[in-house]
Amino acid sequence: MTGDMGSTPVRQAIVTRFAPSPTGRLHLGHAWSAIRAYDFARARGGRFLLRIEDIDTTRSRPEHVETILADLAWLGLSWDGPVIFQSERMALYADAVERLKARRLVYPCFCTRADIAAASVAAPHGSEPVYPGTCRGSDASGRMGEPHCWRLDMAAAPSGPLVWHDATAGQVACDAFAQGDVVIARKDVAASYHLAVTIDDASQDVTDVVRGVDLFAATHVHRLLQALLCLPTPRYHHHPLLTGADGERLAKRHGAPTLAAMRERGDDGRALADRLRAGIGNRGLRS
Repeated sequence: MTGDMGSTPVRQAIVTRFAPSPTGRLHLGHAWSAIRAYDFARARGGRFLLRIEDIDTTRSRPEHVETILADLAWLGLSWDGPVIFQSERMALYADAVERLKARRLVYPCFCTRADIAAASVAAPHGSEPVYPGTCRGSDASGRMGEPHCWRLDMAAAPSGPLVWHDATAGQVACDAFAQGDVVIARKDVAASYHLAVTIDDASQDVTDVVRGVDLFAATHVHRLLQALLCLPTPRYHHHPLLTGADGERLAKRHGAPTLAAMRERGDDGRALADRLRAGIGNRGLRS
């Protein structure tokens, strides 16, 4: 952003965010990501936001929200402004879906998970199977009363060159098409992760997205949505994932220790945060 001609350029204030889903308790991998986003903003005099991504209505729990707040405070992390809940922003997402519908960039999909699993091809980067476009171009006029999601029609999306920047990878050519026709609005919710996170980062003026490298591939989809919805593109910082002593990624499904359990047994959260800052996240967690 620049000022008037001849004036000194105005530097945009740094804004980062941490956006957990309240579908379970936070673990050390979450702490690692939150600390990196927090420190990035604070070191540059910027703002650190907290957003609760609770659109998964079947798995999100209010008690997990309270635990998230307590865990972050225990780590010594404070956020700026009110906590934002995606469940309170559904009208924004619905409006974006309608804009995409008006341009015929999305189509209704009636496939079940079993249908998709049977017909899908392997996805890149070890992600979920790529949807084969079964419902693309189908006449859905008599089926709209049936459960359906809305998928982004990659074949209809503008194919002009798009790029985004990652702190480690540098300038990256957008390859959203390799992800297939991703879901934009779910059967049970007016938005998907891809759409909601793209809308929210733009509306909250997030300048730098600090998150795990496991979301690197998803950024291609987010960059395309930014172009289609005329939204700004933040800078991305995909960091290595925190691993255990065995080299495996720390995650809920792998039984990673939760922050709440550590907090409840009397561990020092600020000391833990300092250990993470000292570099154990790059070498694997050791007891």
